[in-house]
Amino acid sequence: MSYETITLDTDRRGIARLVLNRPEKQNAFNGAMIGDLTEAARILSGDATVRVVVLSANGKSFCAGGDLGWMRDQFNATRAARLAEATRLATMLRSLDELPKLLIGVVEGQAFGGGVGLTSICDIVLSTPETKFALTETRLGLLPATIAPFVLARIGLSHARRFALNSNPFSAEQARAMGLVSEIHEPDKIAAALEQQIALALACAPGAIADAKRLFRDLASGALSQPATPEILASRWETDEARQGIEAFFNRARPPWAK
Repeated sequence: MSYETITLDTDRRGIARLVLNRPEKQNAFNGAMIGDLTEAARILSGDATVRVVVLSANGKSFCAGGDLGWMRDQFNATRAARLAEATRLATMLRSLDELPKLLIGVVEGQAFGGGVGLTSICDIVLSTPETKFALTETRLGLLPATIAPFVLARIGLSHARRFALNSNPFSAEQARAMGLVSEIHEPDKIAAALEQQIALALACAPGAIADAKRLFRDLASGALSQPATPEILASRWETDEARQGIEAFFNRARPPWAK
């Protein structure tokens, strides 16, 4: 499938590379990108051959947030149209957040506004020392409403208030201290760091990764309570993956998913 604002390719190992591709606009969101990312998330979620998704961007910026032209168009739209567009953006973020795959973000350059939202939904984030972050919405008279659930889940209330209420930029080191960034590497080392993370993921059972992501998300949101976790573990013991993984351990063999 062809896309207008992104590229998506999957290699023989099952590594999907999802790349934001509006470098002339600093990879800012517009209606087309929201649609492209939503469709890509749908395809990736249903593709059993995909083991890991790597989210990155072409150009000097990871994502500058919302495209100003797209945002200006909302002033001339009806309330129903504005609500529909905001819902599309929220749906896109949720679709990527709920991917049943490990999602690794490679965030370089600038991640502003919605770019921080995209960073927040990644399971692992690799960045460079020069990367800059900012929640810029209030400077424009707007709110980081659609990204707020994901940002809060990632960095917590105190950090969100500190940086969103005055749009104060923050560094990669600050982002790492808050838990937004997982690792910081020099630009010439980041590809090797990414391969290390991919290798770790390929040693893990894909179904277990998907179930673990859902477990953590449901516990954090309150959709699942602690008393339900024994039943979840019992169900996982009943899977072919669990049996194969334990048998491989005792036989000193590689499980079938290990690559």
